Amino acid sequence: MPEFAPLRVRGGGVRHRLRRAVRRRRRAVATGLAVTAAALAASAPHATEHTGAHAEAAGVPERVRQRAVPQAEVVSAPVRIADAATVRLLRRGDRVDVIASANSSTGGGSSPAKVVAAGVRVVDVPGPGSSPSDDGALVVLAVPRSAAAQLAGAGATSRLAVTLW
Repeated sequence: MPEFAPLRVRGGGVRHRLRRAVRRRRRAVATGLAVTAAALAASAPHATEHTGAHAEAAGVPERVRQRAVPQAEVVSAPVRIADAATVRLLRRGDRVDVIASANSSTGGGSSPAKVVAAGVRVVDVPGPGSSPSDDGALVVLAVPRSAAAQLAGAGATSRLAVTLW
């Protein structure tokens, strides 16, 4: 039998390369569409967030509007923090936990400290000239209405401190 030189196929021709390029482009387009759809789904408002006139405009059925949970009303609550130096560390937009500890003048020194409001946002930190008292410093927090009542009560009976997030 005669000897033959080895056959070397170079890339399969133009047609094969063209098919491969089209497949790659289809995958890229499909991936882009999938990512776009996921981003839109994540940023779209949920049906349970629609209430009242907004729900009617969005075409949300009545049965979904009845199940919608109302959002807690957020109010600004001025709070006097016992340590003025800690308040100087705060900036607008910071998240803090407000902790109440028993005031020694109320006779409740043995009770443990408790978190009154968790993860609330600092709205304003008035300058030192706006709080003439030496017993701490004022800070304004954005809290749900129910937490504002708890903060006011805790501020009247105990010393308040904050921890930064």
